Amino acid sequence: MITIGDTSYALNDPLVLAVLAGAVVLLLILVLLIVAARAAGRSARLAEPLALQLGQLGQRVQSLGDGQERLAGGLHHVSEAQAQSQTAMLQLMEKRLAEVQERMTENLSGSSRRTAQSLGELQERLKVIDKAQDNITKLSGDVLSLQDILSNKQTRGAFGEIQLTDIVTKALPSDSFTLQATLSNGKRADCLIHLPNPPGPIAIDSKFPLEAYEQLRRAETQDQLNRAVQALRLSVRKHIKDIAERYILEGETADGALFFLPSEAIYAELHANFPEVVREGFAARVWIVSPTTCMATLNTMRAILKDARMREQAGAIRRELGLLYADVDRLGTRVENLDRHFGQAAKDISDIKISADKAGRRAKRLDNFDFEELAGEGDDRIVKLTKPGE
Repeated sequence: MITIGDTSYALNDPLVLAVLAGAVVLLLILVLLIVAARAAGRSARLAEPLALQLGQLGQRVQSLGDGQERLAGGLHHVSEAQAQSQTAMLQLMEKRLAEVQERMTENLSGSSRRTAQSLGELQERLKVIDKAQDNITKLSGDVLSLQDILSNKQTRGAFGEIQLTDIVTKALPSDSFTLQATLSNGKRADCLIHLPNPPGPIAIDSKFPLEAYEQLRRAETQDQLNRAVQALRLSVRKHIKDIAERYILEGETADGALFFLPSEAIYAELHANFPEVVREGFAARVWIVSPTTCMATLNTMRAILKDARMREQAGAIRRELGLLYADVDRLGTRVENLDRHFGQAAKDISDIKISADKAGRRAKRLDNFDFEELAGEGDDRIVKLTKPGE
């Protein structure tokens, strides 16, 4: 039983039950509304960051669209610049190739001229060497052997200057001596042999003490023999003194001279019976020679002359060989320069090819450019989504 004012209601009354049920339902609805309002407030509070983030996301989308438009314009400019760059690169390549071709043509032409000139010089050097070899062969043919001279009986049978002239003429080359040569002191030697220094030109003078020797050979008494010996000694000493004073000139001739005796008999007589006279000749640097010993002496001089001329010819050959070596070395240097020019041209072409490949790869990368990421993950302006309750 429920009493409201003056009216009492029974709990089992259907009307009361209906009112109570309606009140309970109304109370539940009110409670639900309160709960829903609180949930809506909490949802609103949670949705505020989401709304802010959505706004920022919209701004990023807008800026992304603007950036894409600018990038499209930039790509257009890059394409135009790349086309201009390729055109300029092609023009530069054509110009560089033309320069390289022109330089190679000039180098090849100059190298050909220098090579032809070097070959001509080499040919001239070889001609000079052949000529020097011919001179050596001719010199060997002109020099007579000692055996040929010794087998000539006429040279042993002549006397005086004629015999000396005949011996010297047959023993030595014609340009190696002077007959009747006049010295600076006005004296005239029978023969002046032009030996190289040292010893220098050496004079030969023919002296023939015939009268004293004939007296010696005709002497019958001891007194005649003594007078003949004294006369021969004085005559030979006088000839030695005259030769030493006239034909030994310091700075002009050798420091000795030859005293030619055209008789083997007188020569043997002096060495057998007048050794003191021979020693005086040695002291005065005047060497007495007979036809036989003169030929031996001239043979020695001929060997000296031959050796000197061989050295001269060998020196000429060495000089020409030196020039030949210099020509060959210069030719090798020019070939190296030509090879270096070829190498430089090949390197230039290779560099141009590398530059063209790099430009092509850059254009290809620009054509295939990927725009997936425009900003890094560390941008502070982006608000990360969070779950409820975090």
